[in-house]
Amino acid sequence: IRWTVLEICVGQMTPFYLFILMCHRIGCHTAETKSPRHGGESVAEVLRAHNVKYVFTLVGGHISPILVACEKLGIRIVDTRHEATAVFAADAVARLSGTVGVAAVTAGPGLTNTVTAVKNAQMAESPLLLMGGAAGTLLQGRGALQDIDQMSLFKPLCKFCASIRTIREIVPTVRKALAIAQSGTPGPVFIEFPIDTLYPFHLVSKEFGVKNPPKGLMGKVVTWYLENHLTNLFAGAWETRDVSPLPVDIPHATDDQVQKCIELVSRAKKPVILLGSQATLPPTPVEDIRKALELLGIPCFLGGMSRGMLGKDSPIHIRQNRRDALKEADVVLLAGTVCDFRLSYGRVLNRRSKVIAVNRDKTQLLKNSDMFWKPTVAIQGDAGSFLLQLSKGLKGHKCPEEWPQSLKAGDETKENANRAKAVEKTDRHLNPLKVLHCVDELMAEDSIIVADGGDFVGSAAYIMRPRGPLRWLDPGAFGTLGVGGGFALGAKLCRPESEVWIVYGDGSLGYSVAEFDTFTRHKTPVIAVVGNDACWSQISREQVPILGSNVACGLAFLDYHIVADGYGGKGCLIGREDEDRLSEIIKSAQRECREGKAMLLNVLIGKTDFREGSISV
Repeated sequence: IRWTVLEICVGQMTPFYLFILMCHRIGCHTAETKSPRHGGESVAEVLRAHNVKYVFTLVGGHISPILVACEKLGIRIVDTRHEATAVFAADAVARLSGTVGVAAVTAGPGLTNTVTAVKNAQMAESPLLLMGGAAGTLLQGRGALQDIDQMSLFKPLCKFCASIRTIREIVPTVRKALAIAQSGTPGPVFIEFPIDTLYPFHLVSKEFGVKNPPKGLMGKVVTWYLENHLTNLFAGAWETRDVSPLPVDIPHATDDQVQKCIELVSRAKKPVILLGSQATLPPTPVEDIRKALELLGIPCFLGGMSRGMLGKDSPIHIRQNRRDALKEADVVLLAGTVCDFRLSYGRVLNRRSKVIAVNRDKTQLLKNSDMFWKPTVAIQGDAGSFLLQLSKGLKGHKCPEEWPQSLKAGDETKENANRAKAVEKTDRHLNPLKVLHCVDELMAEDSIIVADGGDFVGSAAYIMRPRGPLRWLDPGAFGTLGVGGGFALGAKLCRPESEVWIVYGDGSLGYSVAEFDTFTRHKTPVIAVVGNDACWSQISREQVPILGSNVACGLAFLDYHIVADGYGGKGCLIGREDEDRLSEIIKSAQRECREGKAMLLNVLIGKTDFREGSISV
């Protein structure tokens, strides 16, 4: 129980009981009042022991000790222009590095600015640690600067939330949070650090001093309580503690479950695998998963972070006509794929098909199975390691070749039709499909693609081909706009040798164009391709024919390339008059990016019917 000064003053506790309570709280710990150390150093020591290389932030006085201590221990501090970007960048690092992404932001509005990004990480199942400042331990709820109930805000979004009450709690709490973030279904965790748990004793003690205490016994009690609260805050703060990582708990399929799936797949004539983002999670290396899939020879549809798993031109990677393939399939393996809106809630699955579902999260594993589909085998476990076990159990067996060949033929027919659409003239400006095909042909083999937008990005998902595993980043099931700047920043830090491309809609660009300043300051050059059609086209396409109005959908053909210049990058305007020079302009942007310039290609595009009928709600 934590008693406040107010509760003492109204006489709810006797001085004797207070004395007993405070002695119990402090126990055998002692406070080193002369030590210059602070709580931020404890945070930094745990992060370094967990191989955290980056902390993303927008600076604030509540969290300065964490940032300074991390920098001293060699952890790179990367400051952004918006707190959401800091969390998006940490999310990207988590996805690409296999470690926990870390962000630290100040109290109150600093934390509220992260809410969308934290929810996105939760739905994308990204292991992420968010650290937030807070008002002092005795000032919470009393009207302190930027003081709100932060714990209630983040409990629905995070797997674990904790508020530090004494400095000795920092090490075990951060260790626990990092383990929870990675265990089971990965996700975000949140730790709140009141300002008096982060600064040194000599500074905090000044704030606890009572200049004019009440006279008499009550004045002595108040002074005594504050002194003991301070002592308890720092008691045992610098005792040696284990900072090493705790074990991570990951669910796995049982041998019996794997054997049942081996039998189902071995009898299948037309099996299909739908691979989701979960298949890319540690501990199984993505290259091992890729080899396992190639040995199985089963046609694969790749979604989310699993795009690129099979490289650019794999004979078993099927990109088109998924609905038709699922109608024919006799066995469907959902490896980390969820039957939500992306699979029409399970309605696209043939009721005669045998369905194997593997997912770490029980709710996602069985989502909508009470309505539109039923799993033949449902496994709450890790999809990546399951695929390795399945491949090992089916050694020597391979999917009948005519099945993937027939699906690949359909792929080629559809992609030839897409290429034909790319050469059609639009009413004005450039054909967006031609632009995307050109970028896809010219981008480097090590490129990472970041998708941030609606209509233009939806087209890119059909046309652009990630060259390998973990080379595609999109927001995931939450469909969040504004991830581009943060995802690209995290990607470039993790893979500094790679080209990082952001595919932006002109609407989504507005959320993170200021991060061109961050790219410049932190020497993380990327290339942004902006499909500028002066419209929120994904919404307009349905709103106009259904409701007869384009209200709130119209934008303008603005000079976004000049904005990039102003933030220290380099912009280029591309219109129809540049159509014959498109390849040359893109290659020039690649050269400038290699030389250290963040590039923005402001491409004026026209309208096509390529995505007619696609959903936006």
